[in-house]
Amino acid sequence: MTATRVLVLNSGSSSVKYQLLDMSDSSRLAVGLVERIGEETSRLKHTPLSTGETRETTGPIADHEAALKAVAEELAKDGLGLDSPELAAIGHRVVHGGKTFTQPTVIDDAVLAEIERLIPVAPLHNPANLTGIRTAQALRPDLPQVAVFDTAFHTTMPEAAARYAIDVKTADEYRIRRYGFHGTSHAYVSRATAELLGKSPEEVNVIVLHLGNGASASAVEKGRCVDTSMGLTPLEGLVMGTRSGDMDPAVIFHLMRVGGMSTDEIDTLLNKKSGLIGLCGDNDMREIRRRIDEGAEDAAQAQLAFDIYIHRLKKYIGAYYAVLGTVDAVAFTAGVGENAAPVREAAIAGLEALGLAVDGELNAVRSGEPRLISPEGARVAVAVVPTDEELEIADQTYALVRNGNA
Repeated sequence: MTATRVLVLNSGSSSVKYQLLDMSDSSRLAVGLVERIGEETSRLKHTPLSTGETRETTGPIADHEAALKAVAEELAKDGLGLDSPELAAIGHRVVHGGKTFTQPTVIDDAVLAEIERLIPVAPLHNPANLTGIRTAQALRPDLPQVAVFDTAFHTTMPEAAARYAIDVKTADEYRIRRYGFHGTSHAYVSRATAELLGKSPEEVNVIVLHLGNGASASAVEKGRCVDTSMGLTPLEGLVMGTRSGDMDPAVIFHLMRVGGMSTDEIDTLLNKKSGLIGLCGDNDMREIRRRIDEGAEDAAQAQLAFDIYIHRLKKYIGAYYAVLGTVDAVAFTAGVGENAAPVREAAIAGLEALGLAVDGELNAVRSGEPRLISPEGARVAVAVVPTDEELEIADQTYALVRNGNA
């Protein structure tokens, strides 16, 4: 029996998202989420795709080991247990791989040590990713475990894009450079956009706009990332749900000197109390649009937040158009990008001189399929391409183990 199944794990500080896929046809067998790990009110939601009926359990789940054991039990109920000979590998999302990891990598002690060494530049994510890996290794020590890094797709950026203009010695000593994130999404969507155009990735230049609660843009030239909006951390770049994005770094000094704020307070401000939620009290674009469209009492505040969001987004579209020189497509993806027609319309409005336009009727259509929303004959295609980071992780994991590299 050929093992074709891949379990994809995305371990957060208090959660584990998972999907089990069969790579013989890229189908999903089960999906689920364990949240509030370490609390009395932990919850596990599990959906076997054979029935589509979600099972939900609540109660204390002490740690990630207990969470994964609970996941294994749920999978076993559907005949999909982790002890199945059909399971080929476990693929792990790892947020930060630095400059070291440019490809999916089979995990060994040296890989674990390097992921741990990168914790100072990803303190919120890499520790949780490591916990998930070690827990999965304990459950299936015989099975290949593969790390797929959010930063890997962006390691093709030239030094001119990746370097900050600070003292080189200091930058190198503390590994300060632009790494970028959401790489699995940008890789998947840029490739899927080329397919939508009937071309290979090597034939097209694409601007990818990953717009969720976290948001990032990338310039992809012939299948290779040449620039991206996030930097050393996911704080840089676009306006996000709770993150500020680009900002004069002297604001930090000002808040310390004049506001008397500590580094931790500023960190919390910029990462959790800024962006849309800082501007108008909401980080949900649906609610912001509702306030605007219904003329709510605070509609002006919501409108300003929307305008700032769009202004930043439009700037990056223009900047990456300049970086690429020629653009074949702009692709919107992730929760906001896939579902918020007003965001797509506003972001492209006024860019007709660049060959960009949105067809109102096409843009209003809601669909889970990749689709064009630009007018027929447009010089540059505008697309909506649903992202699939789990499939991308499973694809990369399975390709590695299938080729005998595990």
